[in-house]
Amino acid sequence: VQLQASGGGLVQAGGSLRLSCAASVPTFSRYAMGWFRQAPEKEREFVAAISRSGGTTYYADSVNGRFTISRDNAKRTVYLQMNSLNAEDTAVYYCAAKFSITSAQTEGVLANRYEYPYWGQGTLVTVSS
Repeated sequence: VQLQASGGGLVQAGGSLRLSCAASVPTFSRYAMGWFRQAPEKEREFVAAISRSGGTTYYADSVNGRFTISRDNAKRTVYLQMNSLNAEDTAVYYCAAKFSITSAQTEGVLANRYEYPYWGQGTLVTVSS
């Protein structure tokens, strides 16, 4: 499984960005997807996750209400719409994939970075204050 993240860039505080992550795998609809981020000198942290069908989503408290994760299985792509960005959102953002036998995955599983064997290369988001 290869993942290609894109859409990062420099944005002013209060602005918006939309990240995309394109997957190479034909059975994309069998994978739960997640977005994680890593700021300089910090641990990689969970941002958002979405189930195989897109019917269930989870968010970190720090982004809930500002970010929206979605997916288009026909295009094999997952998105992260980021609104009301602030300086604390500055980080490299990574998309990740996890094969899921069932359509239901708990937040405890999908928010755990160690559950994801496949990772994209990351895209840098810089928010200027």
